[in-house]
Formats: sequence, structure tokens, C-alpha cells
Amino acid sequence: MSGRLEGRVAAITGAGSGIGRASARLFAAEGARLVLFDKTDAVEETAAMVESAGGRALAMVGDAGEESDVAALVARATDSFGALHVMFANAGITGGVRGGFFDATPEVWAEVLRVNLIGPFLAVKHAAPVIRDCGGGSIVCTASVAGLRSGAGPAQYSASKAGVVNMVQTAAQQLAGTNVRVNAVLPGLTETGMTQPMFDGARAAGKEHKIGQLNPLLRGGRPEEIAHAALFLASDEASYVNGQALAVDGGLSSSHPTSRPPGDPARPTS
Repeated sequence: MSGRLEGRVAAITGAGSGIGRASARLFAAEGARLVLFDKTDAVEETAAMVESAGGRALAMVGDAGEESDVAALVARATDSFGALHVMFANAGITGGVRGGFFDATPEVWAEVLRVNLIGPFLAVKHAAPVIRDCGGGSIVCTASVAGLRSGAGPAQYSASKAGVVNMVQTAAQQLAGTNVRVNAVLPGLTETGMTQPMFDGARAAGKEHKIGQLNPLLRGGRPEEIAHAALFLASDEASYVNGQALAVDGGLSSSHPTSRPPGDPARPTS
């Protein structure tokens, strides 16, 4: 590793599994001291992984959509490490709704928006002033390619992630002159706790080869691949990247695919 976050303090929400856990391990390997945050005790396991690898990490259990908890996360970083330079607002939920657009209730929509959109807003609101006062840094929010157009997730999830894309653009403008950058990373289909049932079901049915078949790489993503994109946006390598939505999706969002045409040379023959 090259120490791209050496001397930095970073907070990561949704750090108990998936993209958050992979990012915690990568950020620590790049030199960051971490405050890890999740709604489950699994965040303690992530912190232990970081510590066993020689990194420094503190764990917090809380609700990413609750303002007092997010404020406490930022305070924990400054109280423990004296600064905050990076906030990765990664926590998110799908809402768990099976079926179509009309199957979700207003209560499901409200909860998804609370965690997925209000959560990143709160992360920006509370982290940005502290990052500014520490000389500047980066806020990264996890959106999704589902926020770009229909077809990549449930309606409430897709709408919340579209909101994140616009929110980071708006926040970047509101923070002009502060040296605080705000960007979003947009994963495509990635194997995480959220998507694990789909991956497991495909494997059990002998259809693993169909996972990710609509993107040009013809596969699903790994949490580590999203983590590397988040690391780039968090680091000085992205010092002139601001207010952007970086898709990491195997090329899915480069088109509007519905199926592979017969005879497509990229289509697997077996």
C-alpha cells in the first residue's frame, strides 16, 4: 500500500459488512485511523479485523439516519483522534419490498429515504464543518446506479439513491471555498449482505453465470472494487474531483440493457 490516507482520520457508516467493511480494511491499510459505525454489533468484528492487521479503529453502534447518532460519530472522531478528514456515508437499506411499484407502503418509503438520503445529508451536515476546520478533505456518499434510471432496484431504493446523487452536487456547491469535496460512488450489482440472497439463490440453482449478465463485464462486483473507488475519492488523488457521481458497475449504466441479443459475440456459449 502507498499510504494514500496516512495521517488522516476517517469515519465510515455501514461498516459492519460489505462495502463498508471492505472500505474500512482498505482505508486502514492506506494509513487512516478509523471510527466505524453500523446499526449492528458486526461493526465490532470489522474493527477487530482492522486492529489485527495493524490498523487503528474504533467501533460505534448507531443509526445512520438519526441526527444525534451521526453527530456523536463525528464527535467520537474528534474526541479520540483530534480531527476528521474523511467521511464515507455508506449505510443503506433496500426496504425489503418484494413485488412492484405499488406493493410498497408510505412507511417503507419513509424509512428508506430516512436511512439512504437523510443519512448522507446528516453526514455532510455534521462532518463538513469539522473537515473544513481540519484543513479540508473529502465526503463520499454511497448512491447506486439504481439512482440513474429504472431497472436496477426497488422504486423506493432507486428514488433514495437518485436523491443522493443530487444531494452531493448541491452540497459541493454549498461548500464552495471550504476545501471540502463531496462526491458519490455508484455501485452496480455487488455481492454484499444486501444482495447475498440473490447471489446464493443463483448459485444454488446453477445459474451463477447469469449474475451481472447485462453489464459488459458479464459479472457481479466485489465489495473491494467499490472500496477502491471510494478510496480514490477520499484521497488527494481526487483533489480536483468534486460534486461527481462515479459509477462502478461493470459498464451497466453505459447503456439501457434489457437482454443480450442473440448472436452477440460477447454472449457466453456455455
